[in-house]
Amino acid sequence: MNRIFALIIALFISGSAMSQISVPLRFDKYHTYAEVNEAIKALNRTYPSITKAVLVGKTEENREIWALEINNPQTGNALDKPGVYADGNIHGNEIQAAEVVLYLADYLLKNYGKIPEITKTVDRNAFYLIPIVNPDGRYHFMEGGSSMNNNRSLRIPRDDDKDGLFDEDGPNDLDGDGNISQMRIRDPHGMYRTDPNEPRLMIRVKEGEQGEWTLLGNEGIDVDKDGRLNEDAEGYVDPNRNWGSNWQPDYVQSGSGSFPFEGVGLKAIAEYMHERSNIIVVYAFHNYGGMFLRGPGSKFQAPYSPMDVAIYDILGKHAEKMVPGYRYLISWQDLYTTFGDFTDFTHNTFGAYSFVGELYMTSQETYSKEVQQVEEGFSWQGPANNEREIERLKFNDQLAHGTLFKDWTPFNHPDYGEIEIGGWIKYSTRMPHPFMLQEMAHRNAAAVIYAATQTPEIELELIRVRRLEGRLYEVDVRVKNSNVIPSMSYHAVQRKLYPMDILKVSGASVVAGGQITDRHNNKVNYKIHRPEVQFLQVPGNGIAEFRFLVEGSGNIDLTYESVKAGKKRLKVSLR
Repeated sequence: MNRIFALIIALFISGSAMSQISVPLRFDKYHTYAEVNEAIKALNRTYPSITKAVLVGKTEENREIWALEINNPQTGNALDKPGVYADGNIHGNEIQAAEVVLYLADYLLKNYGKIPEITKTVDRNAFYLIPIVNPDGRYHFMEGGSSMNNNRSLRIPRDDDKDGLFDEDGPNDLDGDGNISQMRIRDPHGMYRTDPNEPRLMIRVKEGEQGEWTLLGNEGIDVDKDGRLNEDAEGYVDPNRNWGSNWQPDYVQSGSGSFPFEGVGLKAIAEYMHERSNIIVVYAFHNYGGMFLRGPGSKFQAPYSPMDVAIYDILGKHAEKMVPGYRYLISWQDLYTTFGDFTDFTHNTFGAYSFVGELYMTSQETYSKEVQQVEEGFSWQGPANNEREIERLKFNDQLAHGTLFKDWTPFNHPDYGEIEIGGWIKYSTRMPHPFMLQEMAHRNAAAVIYAATQTPEIELELIRVRRLEGRLYEVDVRVKNSNVIPSMSYHAVQRKLYPMDILKVSGASVVAGGQITDRHNNKVNYKIHRPEVQFLQVPGNGIAEFRFLVEGSGNIDLTYESVKAGKKRLKVSLR
């Protein structure tokens, strides 16, 4: 029966590993690691004029990390446009995160040329999409025995129990059903008894009550015979604690690794992003909690500039409205402190407006006329009340038809003797049932698309040309940004992360030039050296105005160049 159960789940959730990927993609199932890679290549084959499939690097186990790049070369080079980056599945068990990024790619491409807003957004931006940051973790989670919580780590061996052995005592799929479930043993002195309202669940015994069960933890055996189970699993190097910004060693930040970028795939992704200096928006999708998080990750970092916070607030509050129930939060203040995480790295290093999207909420698993606000959690972690778990089991029974919970089944354990194995399977709790997948993917992809519609859109406008005397002209020009996101973040300006935007005059001699600080009172902050070159940042929904005193005749060229906002050119006649 266990093998039949495993086969049913594998076919239901993942589909056949040999299935042919067709475009447009399907999102009523979870794609295997191999299928995600094939989907990237299929999208590239179907839309070759506006996509590239790029091999970013390889992992510790030599699996490939692929990116899909979307850019219309007829509207400009990718590096001359604002860059929008999205990734997922940085933790191996967070498989729905990859589906969101893959959905985003599929949605943009299949609607390009059909939906005007999508067409404009693709034409104006370059998209860099990496569905799977942690291919090793995804592979082992889907192909081997896993719980909802394991196979998160990079596959860098660690001696967690300090016995001189590495990764020798992790969970074991004892019954061979592809899941690492819970183990329990009958024990009159145990802390749990069967819930009289739902025999599949347990509740804590009250003082004076006789126990019935002791929970033994995840499936496993004492491999190294040290009296402990599952104490030295794969890793643990957390791929979201190993980035080279605000990194701290393991005794401060658990899972941080021996040094920043110890993960070879993470280093490859960092180099990939460094080469794409136009990235100004970053979304990194994880799997659980219903949140859009921004940094900083710890209070030990300087607070973000208030001007940057205003931009984050606009993007974050719009995202909250797009995905009902999600909350826009500050990582360290509203959740917990982290060091060496990815979005701190992208904000601090690249000056990109960066969000973590925590995707699923088990509160969406309902079997009720009204949605009740009940605190989530497993019965053995919370109070002696299984009201929420009972509703989730009804959801399992009536909407998922029994595929998310494994009934308790006897098993003869080599260490404990007669026990039972059961509980929520690996495809439950942290991720939606496939019938709920597409809506979740669409709503979160829409949040990224909204941010992409707000990347800087720069125009050069001639305000006036006024002849002064002889061949001397006064040229006033406006650099205008029509969208919310500035041409470079205020953090980037303050920390000098990369060069400022440049406005340059060529084709005539520039006698003087500077930024207009008060047009109505004719005030200009003239630049002393090389007045033909002006350095600037264009605020969101804002302008920057300049005056040049030009000596010459005929035409002059004004060119604007920005690392993040692209290039613009304006020809002006002196007359």
